[in-house]
Amino acid sequence: MRTVVRHRGLCFEDFEVGQEFAHHWGRTFTLGESIAYSTRMMHYNPLYFDEPYAQLLGYRAIPINPFLVYSTVLGLSVEDLSEAGGPFLGIEDLTYGESTYAGDTVRARSVVLAKKETRSRPGWGVVEWHTTGTNQNGETVVEYRRANLSRMRDA
Repeated sequence: MRTVVRHRGLCFEDFEVGQEFAHHWGRTFTLGESIAYSTRMMHYNPLYFDEPYAQLLGYRAIPINPFLVYSTVLGLSVEDLSEAGGPFLGIEDLTYGESTYAGDTVRARSVVLAKKETRSRPGWGVVEWHTTGTNQNGETVVEYRRANLSRMRDA
């Protein structure tokens, strides 16, 4: 039996500062998945499962849990930005915009903010991106900066 190793994703050299990515998948949310997510994460804020309560707070319906929105947008960007592997270094400046509701479809776009080779890990570099998640109306629902170690092609 022969195993074929196929490298996926982009390497450090493939990124250029200012380069933009329109991540090709979108994701439509359902209320059931948001309630299940909130329950699994022990996020028992009634805003995410009690419609009269949500409306009392001024929402038109139960909003989708924003942590689910954030993690989904992050997931939409992985194929283009970090699928080649390399440790995730963190998120900064996470902000939420418009609320997301059942039936909304979110898409993600990213831009390369910075890249630099590391001194401590030869063959690796750090790449930083700004990612924005928007709904079907073009309204921002979440945005953040994130960084990953990215392997170099010949490492």
